[in-house]
Amino acid sequence: MQLKIMPKKKHFSAGRVPLILFLCQMISALDVPLDSKLLGDLVQPPTITQQSPKDYIIDPRENIVIQCEAKGKPPPSFSWTRNGTHFDIDKDPLVTMKPGSGTLVINIMSEGKAETYEGVYQCTARNERGAAISNNIVVRPSRSPLWTKERLEPITLRNGQSLVLPCRPPIGLPPAIIFWMDNSFQRLPQSERVSQGLNGDLYFSNVLPEDTREDYICYARFNHTQTIQQKQPISLKVISAKPSKERPPTFLTPEGNESLKEELRGNVLSLECIAEGLPTPIIYWIKEDGTLPVNRTFYQNFKKTLQITQVSEADSGNYQCIAKNTLGAVHHTISVTVKAAPYWISAPQNLVLSPGENGTLICRANGNPKPRIGWLTNGVPVEIAPDDPSRKIDGDTIIFSNVQERSSAVYQCNASNEYGYLLANAFVNVLAEPPRILTSANILYQVIANRPALLDCAFFGSPLPTIEWFKGTKGSALHEDIYVLHDNGTLEIPVAQKDSTGTYTCVARNKLGMAKNEVHLEIKDPTRIIKQPEYAVVQRGSKVSFECKVKHDNTLIPTIMWLKDNGELPNDERFSVDKDHLVVTDVSDDDGGMYTCAANTTLDSVSASAVLRVVAPTPTPAPVYDVPNPPFDLELTNQLDKSVQLTWTPGDDNNSPITKFIIEYEDAMHEAGIWHHQAEVSGTQTTAQLTLSPYVNYSFRVMAENSIGRSVPSEASEQYLTKAAEPDQNPMTVEGLGTEPDNLVITWKPLNGFESNGPGLQYKVSWRQKDGDDEWTSVVVANVSKYIVSGTPTFVPYLIKVQALNDVGFAPEPAAVMGHSGEDLPMVAPGNVRVNVVNSTLAEVHWDPVPLKSVRGHLQGYRIYYWKAQSSSKRNRRHIEKKILTFQGNKTHGMLPGLQPYSHYVLNVRVVNGKGEGPASTDRGFHTPEGVPSAPSSLKIVNPTLDSLTLEWDPPSHPNGVLTEYTLRYQPINSTHELGPLVDLKIPANKTRWTLNHLNFSTRYKFYFYAQTSVGSGSQITEEAITTVDEVRAVNPRISNLTAAAAETYANISWEYEGPEHVKFYVEYGVAGSKEEWRKEIVNDSRSFFGLKGLMPGTAYKVRVGAEGDSGFVSSEDVFETGPAMASRQVDIATQGWFIGLMCAVALLILILLIVCFIRRNKGGKYPVKEKEDAHADPEIQPMKEDDGTFGEYSDAEDHKPLKKGSRTPSDRTVKKEDSDDSLVDYGEGVNGQFNEDGSFIGQYSGKKEKEPAEGNESSEAPSPVNAMNSFV
Repeated sequence: MQLKIMPKKKHFSAGRVPLILFLCQMISALDVPLDSKLLGDLVQPPTITQQSPKDYIIDPRENIVIQCEAKGKPPPSFSWTRNGTHFDIDKDPLVTMKPGSGTLVINIMSEGKAETYEGVYQCTARNERGAAISNNIVVRPSRSPLWTKERLEPITLRNGQSLVLPCRPPIGLPPAIIFWMDNSFQRLPQSERVSQGLNGDLYFSNVLPEDTREDYICYARFNHTQTIQQKQPISLKVISAKPSKERPPTFLTPEGNESLKEELRGNVLSLECIAEGLPTPIIYWIKEDGTLPVNRTFYQNFKKTLQITQVSEADSGNYQCIAKNTLGAVHHTISVTVKAAPYWISAPQNLVLSPGENGTLICRANGNPKPRIGWLTNGVPVEIAPDDPSRKIDGDTIIFSNVQERSSAVYQCNASNEYGYLLANAFVNVLAEPPRILTSANILYQVIANRPALLDCAFFGSPLPTIEWFKGTKGSALHEDIYVLHDNGTLEIPVAQKDSTGTYTCVARNKLGMAKNEVHLEIKDPTRIIKQPEYAVVQRGSKVSFECKVKHDNTLIPTIMWLKDNGELPNDERFSVDKDHLVVTDVSDDDGGMYTCAANTTLDSVSASAVLRVVAPTPTPAPVYDVPNPPFDLELTNQLDKSVQLTWTPGDDNNSPITKFIIEYEDAMHEAGIWHHQAEVSGTQTTAQLTLSPYVNYSFRVMAENSIGRSVPSEASEQYLTKAAEPDQNPMTVEGLGTEPDNLVITWKPLNGFESNGPGLQYKVSWRQKDGDDEWTSVVVANVSKYIVSGTPTFVPYLIKVQALNDVGFAPEPAAVMGHSGEDLPMVAPGNVRVNVVNSTLAEVHWDPVPLKSVRGHLQGYRIYYWKAQSSSKRNRRHIEKKILTFQGNKTHGMLPGLQPYSHYVLNVRVVNGKGEGPASTDRGFHTPEGVPSAPSSLKIVNPTLDSLTLEWDPPSHPNGVLTEYTLRYQPINSTHELGPLVDLKIPANKTRWTLNHLNFSTRYKFYFYAQTSVGSGSQITEEAITTVDEVRAVNPRISNLTAAAAETYANISWEYEGPEHVKFYVEYGVAGSKEEWRKEIVNDSRSFFGLKGLMPGTAYKVRVGAEGDSGFVSSEDVFETGPAMASRQVDIATQGWFIGLMCAVALLILILLIVCFIRRNKGGKYPVKEKEDAHADPEIQPMKEDDGTFGEYSDAEDHKPLKKGSRTPSDRTVKKEDSDDSLVDYGEGVNGQFNEDGSFIGQYSGKKEKEPAEGNESSEAPSPVNAMNSFV
């Protein structure tokens, strides 16, 4: 027989409180109620009610108290063991046991030491019905040892270096709490750069000068003894000279790339990664193949420590911490294994049986590793305990059959593994007792109509009595079609009506007798407010009246009370209350607010509210129209499992009537800070009945809306946590798709926290083959989104179901979806491959499809591999390039476009599924016919004379057949660009050079040139030339070899030019990858370089060069990147006063020297300046010497020798780079241009010249004038 009490929370009348308190005591005991008046003659085995913790750390300065309390009838006696042997407390004068208790008190304050009483203690409580035992209580005194003395050398570091200050506290019991302070007992500030690790050490990612101090002190606080121990101070000095070079992160702790971590279920998992680097690294955390658990994940120590509370086996896996700064990132993987000390699945419960009855004690526990289950009887292992014929042990279950009074005993279940143990006492009490009803007789229950009614009938008996309820004196037994009969004997009427009034009889029966009890039920009408007070706006000094009419049950006397702003009315004679009205005269501004009419009876209460707004008397100013003020005074009433009533007071409507109220909710448990739409109600309502979801921590807010707009939200209401329930929906997007030939990966979109409806969200995953007769296979997994079924046949259809469940129950049965196990590569190649050549560039391929069973997966299509066959000599020189075309679906033919004419091709066909390609078909070759050739690769006009031109060309790169001949067509062009007669000329195919004679003098010709095969003519190439040496120049000018030499904020751009002289160039540039327009800079004169200034450091730029005027040609684009910004700002020496003065003195000295040299040169010779000016019209353009590329100078060695002219444009119409017309001033701005002390130019500018390698600590960037000054010695 078991005593069962319904643990549901109910609302009772005041007369039922003593009985409910008594029933609560029965619930907490879960055994025979020890009530001396009702059950004074019942016996009960001992039950341990209070004991000290398993790991009991004591304060050695106080007396030791080891608790052991128990109950039973007759009262139990107590004994103790210490370290496995009997502990005779009578022999130790310092040890006493409290009277009527098993609690030990060891008096060590007068004499004795706590260490003497260290050990493992166990208490036994015994009476005639059995013996209960306590846990093994390990008693240990706390310890707070001192630090070992050590000599700490001062630490000196350079700015930016990393540092670890060790703490290494002494090992105490329990472990100390570590913190770092200075001599003034002020905590040292910590940040992302400086922080304390879990081991107590202080880590610096990089040190700064402000870290210099002599009092880095590590403190250890031992809370149990309230003592603090101090380590010797550590001195740190940071040298603030040149800072360390920036560096990517590395980990200070843990070491290496991987580490292991083991934690016990239910504990807090703490993972730590601390990195050094410059700049200071930032730490990120991820879980590989999963997500960090919501609501259980926390970050400490500036995200260097990841903590997961209530860790479980599902949290095992690989966690990765990532340290990142601007120079790079580093990773560390921590493999976490969650073990588990034993925990209860089903702890054994007390049994009360009658003689001859059967029963079971079940002891089920889990853990990692799986715990061992052991049984004891009255504290003795069951293997050596006295035999009991009514008892049979089957692993974690004891089965009792035909018990007798001698079968009474206390059984202990011990579940243990290497991480701990569980011990539970459960008694078997064999009693023979007739029924007894514990509820008082003739209780009167009064209930409001349409509400539940609960009629109590607490009972006891052995065997367990059956309970029946009757209405009236001759009524039949009440059944559960209308009523609810609870296991604890309570009768529930879910919706009480007027006809439910009457006398109810509870009858308890067992084989030893019968007992009954009568109670009475009355149903009352609910109290209602039939006329509610209304919102009022009155002028100052006038009168206002609120009306409140109440209807109630005639047998109940209501009490009407008026409240202002939820408080009492002001004690003012201006306020008067009669039967149904509240009247306020001479209204003032202070009278504004919310007035509430509350009607109360002994069974129920109702209320209604209205707002009074006081306005100024007329004449009133022009109204100000605005959005409403937010509502206020939000209140939650009628709080049920799935609904609640929200009441609020409207704010000022600001002269525009409120049209509606918008209600929003926040789920503080799952989505804190995010507000969702809940409902909308009319602007005349101030209450709303809201439908709620289970297991949500609701807060509500209200917004008012008028014709102007919407108010700001109100203050949030109080929070309301709804009860948990089973999920009402299952995961969406359920799919089954194999990743290997022998598996099935089942995936789904998990429910979010709001949809879970309760704690402990899990999923029941079920699957079976679609075309088989197998039963469903099911497994319950944690809150994940994937489950892998192994050992499946290849590509078989499966039916799949994923059902949500939580700690309360299961969601509705889900619908099955179809998936497939993993695919494997196809086994068969397509057969009967046929090729139909359509033309010289197109072929059509046909094949027979493969059997679907051989595909072993989803047929995605067929794939053709084709390539151009080559001779053995060519094949050795170059890798064969294969092309691929894929045709979707179950096609049996396809077209191959873009083939090369006059070529031999080879192809094969393969079938494709989701896993990949099957075997290739037999190679099939085919030939493409001849086609027309491409244009000749090049055409140049060389050796022009007065009446002839010579043409040179290269054959077409793609002849596409056998060349038969070339066709040359040409015609003259006069000065007005009109074309003359066209001349055709056939040239043999083996020629690559041809001279045209007898042409007109000084005439421009246009040439059209193309090759032919037997199929037809190919594309043509054109060119122009003239029959005079003086005007032969490049017809197609171009800019090539565009290069850029970049520094931090500027770049030097250079290029090579071929074409007419005296061309004006421009440079366009912009940020690479952006859509902004090109920025344009004009280049002075005809020089082939330019300096871009004002660029952003560390930025990629695009650049191109073009020509102004009609030619309008542009170079190809180039991309360059400016250097990074300097880490520390350098003082600009050019702005220093002493430097400016020095430079002025140097300039004055140079000027004097130049004047002296000028006078001496005038005395020494003559200079043919006129001839030099005649040679060049532009006085700024100076020719370069042909032999060494340096600038020509006026010389006094040969007085009358004219200056050598620059060479003409060469006959092949290209302008060489060494003939550049750059001025001396322009070269002064170049990258590589330098001057001797006498002003002569050293070296020539070259866009292709590489930078000189950097030496020492010198920068490799192009030097700016300021940097050149700063590095000057």
